[in-house]
Amino acid sequence: MKKIIVPPIKIQGIKTKLVEWISLHVPNFSWRRIEPFMGSGVVGFNIVPKNAIFSDINPHTIKFYQEINNWNINHLMVRNFLEQEGEFLKEQGEKHYKYVRDRFNAEQSTLDFLFLNRSDFNGMIRFNKKWGFNVPFGKKPERFSKAYITKIVNQVRNLEVLMQQNNREFICRDFEEIIKIANSNDFLYCDPPYLWRNVDYFDSRSEADEIKLNTLLTDSVARFILSTRHSNTYRTNEYLSTVRWNFKILTKEHFYHLWGKKENRNAMKEAIVMNYEIVEVASVKKNSISIPKNVFVNESLFDPILEY
Repeated sequence: MKKIIVPPIKIQGIKTKLVEWISLHVPNFSWRRIEPFMGSGVVGFNIVPKNAIFSDINPHTIKFYQEINNWNINHLMVRNFLEQEGEFLKEQGEKHYKYVRDRFNAEQSTLDFLFLNRSDFNGMIRFNKKWGFNVPFGKKPERFSKAYITKIVNQVRNLEVLMQQNNREFICRDFEEIIKIANSNDFLYCDPPYLWRNVDYFDSRSEADEIKLNTLLTDSVARFILSTRHSNTYRTNEYLSTVRWNFKILTKEHFYHLWGKKENRNAMKEAIVMNYEIVEVASVKKNSISIPKNVFVNESLFDPILEY
């Protein structure tokens, strides 16, 4: 795979280091792809379809990518904004951070959201029940160095180029509504927040949400990959051995760095749940084998779309 496109918005559980592994199991066809839980968008930005729908219940991440997609903000605006606000942060520290946080909660500016995400504690995104951003300052008043700003600007620029080349729609909807629009020619990639997250998060999930998602995916006519946690030192995801017993499950050990407490930053095993198989056909000539109905072939030797 080519160099990974890293999004400018940091999200807990971002799949940057897992993109290549996930891509090995994504159907290599030019169908529409749908993400009901966009998060950072790192998987969808790197496994590029011609047509895609990105959805999330967090209106601020969706708005951020909408404004890039619609050219309401661009990398030059981002550079100017971060240089200016970075100087204020350097001079005033936490006082200016809280000022921007209050301004964002009042005005919901996309650029303020980016500033907070890249200068708060551990790159977290957390809201209270009234949608007030409440993450504390990251204690780094000199956070926005010239090199750091350039890094973020380049990340925005990469998305500008990507969005010019492909048709992407960014919408704020509940996952149930989005999954139901998928048809048999669509591919769903689902990366929901982990069930074990703190219930004070705006996107905290209940067992009912987990069961509802499983039911929706089971009933869907679309093919899908579901990313979820398999286990870590302390817990095992019991749902992988109960409600998802009828799907194919693959695992890979991984390590996240974005958890707030150091004791929570331990190795974990990631899982992807699929309702189809990938067949290795690199040495097989086109049309020389029979492909079962529930099997995808991730190989360019075959026609871009298989009829079922």
